Amino acid sequence: MGDLGEWVRVDPDGARPLFDQLRTQIIAGVRDGRLPPGTRLPTVRDLAHQLNMAVNTVARAYRELEAAGLLETRGRFGTFVARIDPADAAMATAAHTFAAAAKALGICKDDALRYVETALG
Repeated sequence: MGDLGEWVRVDPDGARPLFDQLRTQIIAGVRDGRLPPGTRLPTVRDLAHQLNMAVNTVARAYRELEAAGLLETRGRFGTFVARIDPADAAMATAAHTFAAAAKALGICKDDALRYVETALG
């Protein structure tokens, strides 16, 4: 069971909505390894109780993460961290497309990386 209640912290007085605070913290947990692929998350009700949040707030965060491909619900078995981070696939595809365009235009690696750095700000 994911131990979200131990490290997730939401601020009811924060500028961002609670569901978004929870959503971004779960994403961070997936990306930094605290929630490895296949981790079973607490039920919506259990997590809402642990974090003293409304059930609908937790449900919305879970729904949005499922729609983004980060979580998957397996019926009565529960909600799990997806086996594959969709960001990995999306970024790899974008990187290959960019690299192919740079090569086709004869742009060297250093110049191509400058384009990426500029685009990222």
